[in-house]
Amino acid sequence: MNFENNLAFAQSLDQADPLSSFRHDFLFPQQNGKPFIYLCGNSLGLQPKAVRKVVDEQLNNWHNLAVEGWFEGDNPWMFYHKELKKLMAPLVGASAKEVCPMNTLTVNLHLLMVSFYKPVKGRFKIIMEAGAFPSDQYAVESQVRFHGYDPKEAIIEVAPRVGEYTLRTEDILTQINEHGDEVALVLFGGVNYFTGQWFDMEAITKAGHAKGAIVGFDLAHAAGNVPLKLHDWDIDFACWCSYKYQNSGPGGISGIFVHEKHFTDTTLNRFAGWWGYQEAQRFKMEKGFLPEASADGWQVSCTQVMPMTLYFASLQIFEKAGFIEPLRVKSKTLTSYLFYIIDQVNMVLGFEQFEIITPLSENDRGAQVSIIAKQNGKEIFEKLTANNVLGDWREPNVIRLSPVPLYNSFEDVFRTGELLLQIAKGII
Repeated sequence: MNFENNLAFAQSLDQADPLSSFRHDFLFPQQNGKPFIYLCGNSLGLQPKAVRKVVDEQLNNWHNLAVEGWFEGDNPWMFYHKELKKLMAPLVGASAKEVCPMNTLTVNLHLLMVSFYKPVKGRFKIIMEAGAFPSDQYAVESQVRFHGYDPKEAIIEVAPRVGEYTLRTEDILTQINEHGDEVALVLFGGVNYFTGQWFDMEAITKAGHAKGAIVGFDLAHAAGNVPLKLHDWDIDFACWCSYKYQNSGPGGISGIFVHEKHFTDTTLNRFAGWWGYQEAQRFKMEKGFLPEASADGWQVSCTQVMPMTLYFASLQIFEKAGFIEPLRVKSKTLTSYLFYIIDQVNMVLGFEQFEIITPLSENDRGAQVSIIAKQNGKEIFEKLTANNVLGDWREPNVIRLSPVPLYNSFEDVFRTGELLLQIAKGII
């Protein structure tokens, strides 16, 4: 597409956008009586308007049914998670049996590593991306120590080449091939939180399996953002938070994926709880844990009804929009237009004030564009916020802008570029 740097062009794209009406399903924060241009969905998604209704319904159930709400009402709490599973599965390319809403992200990562990180003498190492989100780093370090290994010996981090910001797929595969016989687990993010790079998950999985390793992913920045085929790619396990691109509210419930090939594997360790016990036998209250033959078998604690309610409100919007594929089409165009607008800002300034570190190829990125502000980065970010554009700041000089296809417009992108130029020129 040949882009143009003017308001009329941006508005024409919005008028032709079949998803434009979904913007009205969300609540935007305001400042000085004006709504923000919200470009921080990579950190926390906006609140769906439907949230109040569905929460009120569950509060009424609690009021009117009390404990009987577990088995009575339109959506009894005992089985409420199954309603979510049907909507979660298409977003990650899985069957409903292979996914489950439960806990929070890092808790789930630990629970899944209990099962799938099985180090033995000679095969105990974990390959992961250098610069992974700190929670993943801490989780992996602690798991390695728990098993009696030194993180310096057991963790192999794959870093970008000198002078580059993103990882080359060939470098990831080379590390897997070189160390494969010692590797128990390959654990990557789906999309890197800092640069927005979407890794070649299928290629990484194939390479890991070829060397006899288990392969898992943290999809915090991928689920609800990019098309995933977890089952078809033969990924062993994955987990994600739902409060970023899936708009389930701060600290919203997490989701897990376990490939169905592992459901009957009795050699897997797991931390068990009553909620993961076989559903048909659960109320017999018998000793000896028998897991449900699905991702539900990894549940430990009681279903979190209220957090699931928030998630359910957003998942229904995804269903109405056609799940991820239509959103992905718009997302690629939105980020491409943001690339173009930032290039236009640099061109008008006559120098590269803003360096994009997100992959140029639309197939290698999600709904995020990360830029290095070469001069006065924090001041520029603060002025963006003061003028009703809310992105995300990462030290020392990176501004993350995330145009989310469900609620961001092409006009949002144009006006953000317009403001960046005015700030950089000292007009604001």
